[in-house]
Amino acid sequence: MIDHQESPYKRIVIKAGTSVLTHPPDHRTLHRPVICGLVDQIAHLRDQSIEVLLVTSGAVAAGREALGRYDDGYDIVSRQVLAAVGQSRLMGVYQELFASHGIETAQALLTAADLSHRPSYLNVRNTLRRLLDLAVVPVLNENDVVAVDEIGEVFGDNDRLSALLATLVDADLLLILTDIEGLYTADPNLDPDARLIPWVEEVDSGIESLAGGGLNPWARGGMPTKIDAARLVTKSGIAMIMCNGLAEDAVLQAVSHRNGGQGFGTLFQPSADKLEARKRWMLSAMSLRGEVFVDAGAASALETDHRSLLPAGVHEVKGQFQRGDIIYIVGMEGRRIACGIANYAAEDLSRISGLHSHQIQGALGYHYGQEVVHRNNLVLL
Repeated sequence: MIDHQESPYKRIVIKAGTSVLTHPPDHRTLHRPVICGLVDQIAHLRDQSIEVLLVTSGAVAAGREALGRYDDGYDIVSRQVLAAVGQSRLMGVYQELFASHGIETAQALLTAADLSHRPSYLNVRNTLRRLLDLAVVPVLNENDVVAVDEIGEVFGDNDRLSALLATLVDADLLLILTDIEGLYTADPNLDPDARLIPWVEEVDSGIESLAGGGLNPWARGGMPTKIDAARLVTKSGIAMIMCNGLAEDAVLQAVSHRNGGQGFGTLFQPSADKLEARKRWMLSAMSLRGEVFVDAGAASALETDHRSLLPAGVHEVKGQFQRGDIIYIVGMEGRRIACGIANYAAEDLSRISGLHSHQIQGALGYHYGQEVVHRNNLVLL
């Protein structure tokens, strides 16, 4: 293990994906030596008074081991059954390994809905912060048994979950461990000239275009979900490093330096200022089922003039959402430019889209204000 230098980070969320925690090439069984090395490194960080939350995949693989069912498909029910069998076994591995360092652990299984609703979001935050105060390592995973892909209530192989948790506990760093060195200028498997990008100043359309697909049949994540995670945390003022979790002392190398560990991995630099807690929640609670499409004038008013969204600028409403839900605001080119709290339900908004604010009362027979989303309840993406 490398000598640990003083880390600039004091609270870290580590996400270990399926590609790191399971045996290649089929990734159907847990890779215990890798898990042991991960726990050893986290214990080393704890010795330096660094708080760590671990977001882990691997429940499905643990279930396959337990049942000896390696040829099942990847449909939702099969994944849920295997996760139900494997989650306690996965947690047992972590409990045993952390206990060898004298460290207590706590398990939390979450769904997107748990972090989308303000009361449950605050309950999760308070619980996790109290666990950290007690020097306990929270070990978190998506609740695969109740999460359902068709309605979008999944995080994406824990990438989004780890990003949401980083914003929730006000972490300094999100560290995503994967099976490649970081973000490249092109797919390194296809282009021999592809270069590792050591740092990213801003997650813009150029960075998004590098994500590609990268979806493996044994994992629901990929580069797109990692770029989404980077956008969320950096906007919230939190750094993110993506690196090869199978490299020697990967965690310690990554967290010891602000530049991604002296060329180790890709560092996504945070925005200058952290968002206030309420706006971080708004980012984390974005509904995947509600989108409002706006014209160029409305987009400019939001992005340039920092104004509220009025019904006159709305030309299309998609999804089912209620008043008070968090929705995406989408520009003409299909780019999500903001999220915010809707003043009107989807059905009402469809009836008043394109109208001037003084026409709302006549169209609906009531009104909840002139704005579709007030600027105080809006976060630019």
